Amino acid sequence: MTTKAGVMGWPVAHSRSPRLHGYWLKHYGIDGSYVHLPVEPKDLPAALAKLVSDGFAGANLTVPHKEAALALVHEVTPEAARIGAINTIFVRDGRLTGANTDAYGFITALRAGAPDYDPRQSPAVVIGAGGAARAVCHALQEAGCPDIRLVNRTRDRAEQLARHLGAPATVEPWENRSQATENAGLLVNCTTMGMSGQPPLEIDLARLPATAVVNDIVYTPLETPLLAAARARGLSAVDGLGMLLYQAQAGFEGWFGVKPAVTPQLRAHVLAAS
Repeated sequence: MTTKAGVMGWPVAHSRSPRLHGYWLKHYGIDGSYVHLPVEPKDLPAALAKLVSDGFAGANLTVPHKEAALALVHEVTPEAARIGAINTIFVRDGRLTGANTDAYGFITALRAGAPDYDPRQSPAVVIGAGGAARAVCHALQEAGCPDIRLVNRTRDRAEQLARHLGAPATVEPWENRSQATENAGLLVNCTTMGMSGQPPLEIDLARLPATAVVNDIVYTPLETPLLAAARARGLSAVDGLGMLLYQAQAGFEGWFGVKPAVTPQLRAHVLAAS
């Protein structure tokens, strides 16, 4: 019997997760499918229940569902509870378990893309305060980052996240986002700004040290205006595709029973999507 999984979001057509999981399914000879599941926010409770009735093994969640789904599943892993967002759901015995693999995906991709970066040595600036930002901040906390500066267009959201995280998270005003990068070793964009069809993230990188790393979790396009500006200044730039690839491993293993490898061939296949 075909094992089914998919990715829920609104919009979700841009997601390359079906191409990614499709590669693994073919590579490992698994009878399975992984599809786009466009779900408006108002329809999320019904869509999650339908995973069970339609015989899905589970699903990934992307913008804007990662936080809302937390209260809609039957149980949550300890790490996902600490983060306050879920991106992966497993269906077991008619029950939904929410997990978060974004933190692992982010830090693993960052280490692969910028092996010389040490989170313990300098402040980090995180743009955004949604589900992805929660996972990124959690990963940086776990890695020993001494100062996480949160910047979000809606200050209340950033303050809620700072309270959730506790030390070392602080909030900087949106209008001071460029100043907030002073002496920071890492800048991470966790918003959709810079994504195809969205306005770019407008930020001046002049205050970042020459050794700083700029990471954009957006991967459509792979080279966002932010990453292009970072490279123009000679800074290390890490694109968002690695986070997508590494966060997908645990979900695929839980649904399809095989721990898949992240390889250059996989990356090339996902990038070849039109």
